[in-house]
Amino acid sequence: MTARLPSLNGLRAFEAAARHLSFTRAAVELNVTQTAISHQIRRLEEELGLRLFTRQSRALALTPQAAEYLPSIRAAFQDLRTATDRLLRTGNDRVLTVSTLTSLAVKWLLPRLSPFQEQHPEIDVRITTSTELVDFRSSNVDAAIRYGRGQWPGLRADWLMAEDLFPVCSPKLVTGERALRKPEDLARVTLLHTATTKEDWRLWLTAAGLPVQIAQSPGLTFDLAFMTVQAAIDGLGVAMGHTAYVADDIAKGRLVVPFDITMPSAGYYFVMPQDKVVTPAIGAFRDWLIETAKMRPVPDEIARAR
Repeated sequence: MTARLPSLNGLRAFEAAARHLSFTRAAVELNVTQTAISHQIRRLEEELGLRLFTRQSRALALTPQAAEYLPSIRAAFQDLRTATDRLLRTGNDRVLTVSTLTSLAVKWLLPRLSPFQEQHPEIDVRITTSTELVDFRSSNVDAAIRYGRGQWPGLRADWLMAEDLFPVCSPKLVTGERALRKPEDLARVTLLHTATTKEDWRLWLTAAGLPVQIAQSPGLTFDLAFMTVQAAIDGLGVAMGHTAYVADDIAKGRLVVPFDITMPSAGYYFVMPQDKVVTPAIGAFRDWLIETAKMRPVPDEIARAR
């Protein structure tokens, strides 16, 4: 006799709660209330006739039976997600939607995209930008380029390139009697800030052994990094450059690096859900992106552009 399957909702609640070891986080992921998660877990325990969770010093823990049950449930849900992804992609596996930061798209990705189009004319690439992290569960985005340390639960992260921080400015700010010659000269010029990364100046000044109060002087602040870079090109002040955002402008002489002090930061990764099918389109774009990122200037090359 075939055993009756437990409630699918109960199994989903169990898998999410077991992964997070939290009813609250499971409720957020599944877009239900914590009470609903508790009821579903309780009903599942009644159906199975055993306990699944215990509370230990305010923490949630799996019972030995639940710990043994979880890998099979997790694998089953991953098979369902994979099968559904394949089903929905039937006849549409040449469409690729990639999310990234607006400034990275403008200053780095778009100027380099033409070779990929020439190599893969059959792939319909759609670039979407946002200052927020993409939610793969609620969007039709296939993959994204993210900035950080490469540690995002549930995501596969492929390393692309490192990011370094260093001041940049127009060439006209390093000539003449009032030219920038040493880091201390920053105290008498306008500093350009990006609203989302205002800490960059403070971090760099600390690394350079300068008072952080310099970054608190009146300056100009922009919503997006590419606007800050453009302001530096236009001679409005000195910006904190991120390698990917300023490398091309340095190479073309629109920006210079006035000082030798460079501070390592985080990096960029190509990310996608761990359980997502790697279609030919995704694989081709990922491989091209990784190879393209290898051709970027390294910090020493940028320093020589002074």
